[in-house]
Amino acid sequence: MKKITWSGVFPAVSTQFRADFSLDVQATHRVVKNLVDDGVSGLVMCGTVGENTALTLAEKASVIEAARDAAAGRVPVIMGVAEFTTAFACNTVREAQRAGVDGVMVMPPLGYSSQPHETAAHFRTVAASTDLPVMVYNNPPVYKNDVTPDILVTLTDCDNIVCFKDSSGDTRRFIDLRNAVGDRFTLFAGLDDVVVESVAVGAEGWVSGMSNVFPREGETLFRLAVQKRFDEALALYKWFMPLLHLDARPDLVQCIKLCEELVGRGSALTRPPRLPLQGKALADVKEIVAKALASRPALPDVGL
Repeated sequence: MKKITWSGVFPAVSTQFRADFSLDVQATHRVVKNLVDDGVSGLVMCGTVGENTALTLAEKASVIEAARDAAAGRVPVIMGVAEFTTAFACNTVREAQRAGVDGVMVMPPLGYSSQPHETAAHFRTVAASTDLPVMVYNNPPVYKNDVTPDILVTLTDCDNIVCFKDSSGDTRRFIDLRNAVGDRFTLFAGLDDVVVESVAVGAEGWVSGMSNVFPREGETLFRLAVQKRFDEALALYKWFMPLLHLDARPDLVQCIKLCEELVGRGSALTRPPRLPLQGKALADVKEIVAKALASRPALPDVGL
């Protein structure tokens, strides 16, 4: 397979719903168009923040079609694949390919704590079902299966497994993977509050939750780190960090979508079982956003 050129910030885009919890394709289209207009480098649709498991397969296809139309070929559109069985994952990938995605981000089997060889077999089988480029997504705190560097090493013969997104928070894994297989996989940071560290050890991209809310700040932070302008990056990182920590919480989807609503970029509504933030949690997020807006920094030039 031809080497992919994915790099930069790919927001894990939220999916928008109406008050009755029905899919709002038009609002999702607006969210995507605004992100692309603000200079993000790619889009991940129907990921964790996109509430993948709350969507039907037909709804996922509608989201992808809206994203492709809004992006208008300016950036790659990747679809998340999160299923309970390998067969369902393969079927979802086929639907994603029919919808015209540029690649898929595949999660480990959901609802089953697989053994390492089972995890590897899942990714191998899903990759064999398509010629799309595949990003392997590791998020052990959320999905309970850990895709370690040792597992990835066994998948180097799968030509279309081309990218590894890690949300474990352990940036040493990027070094371990590079030591084991060189630059065989493109590396993506997957946890917002370790992005600068991830770039420092080899990440070429960032699937970001909070860049839904502050896309120009996210892309600027990432480019500063890539350009090794660390004094400027750390100043922006310090401002950003209280927001970025929200991406590492179990209720990250509610947090990110509330932040979107507070800055006028989307709706806070999530589908059950995710329920709105309440009490102290709600007040804390509102306070974090208010402080961030009150101290929003001027951004250095990074070529956006």
